[in-house]
Amino acid sequence: MPSSPKFFHARTPPQPTHPTRSTLLIFSALLAFAILSFIFALSSFLSSGGSGFRCRYSDPRSVRVLWDKSANSNNVATAAGGGDDAGTKRHKIMGFVGIQTGFGSTGRRRSLRKTWMPSDRQGLQRLEEATGLAFRFVIGKTNDKSKMAELKKEVAEYDDFLLLDIEEEYSKLPYKTLAFFKAAYALFDSEFYVKADDDIYLRPDRLSLVLAKERSHSQTYLGCMKKGPVFTDPKLKWYEPLSSLLGKEYFLHAYGPIYALSSDVVASLVALRNDSFRMFSNEDVTIGAWMLAMNVNHEDNRALCEPECTASSVAVWDIPKCSGLCNPETKMLELHQIDTCSKTPTLPSDDDDE
Repeated sequence: MPSSPKFFHARTPPQPTHPTRSTLLIFSALLAFAILSFIFALSSFLSSGGSGFRCRYSDPRSVRVLWDKSANSNNVATAAGGGDDAGTKRHKIMGFVGIQTGFGSTGRRRSLRKTWMPSDRQGLQRLEEATGLAFRFVIGKTNDKSKMAELKKEVAEYDDFLLLDIEEEYSKLPYKTLAFFKAAYALFDSEFYVKADDDIYLRPDRLSLVLAKERSHSQTYLGCMKKGPVFTDPKLKWYEPLSSLLGKEYFLHAYGPIYALSSDVVASLVALRNDSFRMFSNEDVTIGAWMLAMNVNHEDNRALCEPECTASSVAVWDIPKCSGLCNPETKMLELHQIDTCSKTPTLPSDDDDE
C-alpha cells in the first residue's frame, strides 16, 4: 500500500547529474534578458549617430525662436528645438553674447570657430563655465530654400545658433536687433546681453571681467561710445526740439560692432510694444536713440574698439576704417597667430572706464 502524501520523509535526495528543468528555465530567461539589453543598447548607440555617451551635452544648444503674433502678444518669444522646457526655463548666466551673422557670412563663422570661439559643443560649454558667458550665432530666415538648407546643415554640425523668426535683411537690422534682445531675454536670465558682429576679434575672458565689474547703475548701456551728428539721417528730425533745448547737435551712442545692455534695460525693451519703437536706418543709431529716451547710464569702454591687440583689448577691429575687420575671414586667422592677441594673460578690469 503506498504511503500517504501527508508524511514527509526527512532524507537527502540524490544530487541530480544533469540540470533540472527549473534551472534551464532560469538560465534561458537570463540569456534572453541579456540579448534584449544588448539589442536595446546597440539601437540607442546607432540612433545617436554612433557618437557614444553625451550625457552632459545631450541637450540641443541651437534654438529656433517663434513669435506669438496675436494682437495683444507683444511678440512674445518661445523656443522650439531646445528641449521640452526650452520655452519656459531661463538659463542663468552672467552674460549672453549674440553674434549677429547672415547667410553670406559662412566664411566669417568658419574663421571665428578656428580662433576665439570653440567649434565643438564641449569646448563651447567649457568656455561658458570659465567665463560665465554663453555664445550663439544669431540669424533670421529667408525664402531661399537652398540657403535655408545649408543653414540647417551648419546648425546640425555645430549646434551654436539662435534662429530668429524674422526676415534676414540688411535694411531690417534694427528690427533684428530688437528681436534678438527679446529672444535672448526670453531664453536666458542674464545680467548683460551683448550684441556683437561676426567680423571682430574678441577676448571672451576679458569681456567677462568687464561685465562682472560692480556698478552703481542697474540700467547700463556699455560700449565704445561716439558722438554722432543728429541730422545725418532725415528721420532724426524728431530730435531737433530736444537738441535746441540741450544746446547740442550730437548725442552719445555705442559703435555697432559690439555693445551690451544690462538686464534692467532689456527688460524695459521687452515690456514695450513693437509699434512704440522708432526705427532708423542705422542699427547703432537706433539703439542709441532708444537709450537716450530711456535715460540709461552710458558706460564708455575703449577696450571694446581697439584697432590692434594690446594687453587690455577686449574687441579688436579696424576702427575707423571699417565697421569691423576689413577682411575678416583672413584677418581673424592672422590675429589669432599673434601672441599679443590670443595668449596675453588677462589683466584685471579698469574701474576708471566709466
